[in-house]
Amino acid sequence: MPEKKTAKKSTSAKRTSTKSSAKRSSAPGSSSVKFTADERAAMKEYARELKGQAAKEDGKEALRAAIAKMKEPDRSMAKRVHAIVTATAPDLEQRTWYGMPAYASDGKVVCFFQDAAKFKSRYATFGFSDVANLDKGGMWPVGFALKELTAAEEKQIAALVKRAVSSG
Repeated sequence: MPEKKTAKKSTSAKRTSTKSSAKRSSAPGSSSVKFTADERAAMKEYARELKGQAAKEDGKEALRAAIAKMKEPDRSMAKRVHAIVTATAPDLEQRTWYGMPAYASDGKVVCFFQDAAKFKSRYATFGFSDVANLDKGGMWPVGFALKELTAAEEKQIAALVKRAVSSG
């Protein structure tokens, strides 16, 4: 009879170890990536965007809403960047990308504006995807930190957008 009690204890010990290992998000020693809450939120926003595109929702309205949610001074910069991009490349589709204002060609994002609060950065970012035609030699910049927009930065953004959508 004492053998049965021992067997029960070892079974419950197995259960306890199973429970504790089930609570782990990854196996000990594994190198799995854990996403931050901000990254998970961005992925959820992207999933909503894909559903909206499938339902033919208005990308312009989503873009305006994304800008309206931003805090100052990023909201003002995003509005100005929006004006520059739409004036420079009026054929780009206005939409959001991971919750950020973005501009696409044939459904593929060319450039986007990321406010500083998006990932708790100290600056906003104006960036380009691999679809943008910015190639120059073996290396070229695809993201630009923005703390403020002066006439010089506005001119540079317009030139970059023009080059990004050029065919050669």
